[in-house]
Amino acid sequence: MVDVSDKDVTARSATATATLVTRADVVERIIDGSLPKGEVIGTARIAAIMAVKKTSDLVPLCHPLPIAGVEVDITGADDRVRIEVSVRTTSRTGVEMEALTGASVAALTVYDMVKAVDRAAVITDVRVLEKHGGRSGDWSAR
Repeated sequence: MVDVSDKDVTARSATATATLVTRADVVERIIDGSLPKGEVIGTARIAAIMAVKKTSDLVPLCHPLPIAGVEVDITGADDRVRIEVSVRTTSRTGVEMEALTGASVAALTVYDMVKAVDRAAVITDVRVLEKHGGRSGDWSAR
């Protein structure tokens, strides 16, 4: 584990995204809540938040962090469901891994809930969109 004891405690945030590609009719069913497993968006939102809070249990050598806030935005259009997870903390290290874990687990949850109607659904484009705070400062892929 990397020693972060010499770093300052600062406000830090990160946003990550993941995309699930499926059929347009499946996206419509996700939005209107008519899939056999139930309401996808709310379930995936809870999964993202739970995953963010458990990141250090899932990713080896990842520091446990005090999570101050999590925002999850799940939108669907055409043949895609876009998941965006933003995480905030005040700590000695950033929350990029927490944001990535939240987006990934939310995408896995959506996949699990649509696989009965579309086994060909694909999770793609899992990546950090931006991070703020810390020694290395701000960064954005946007």
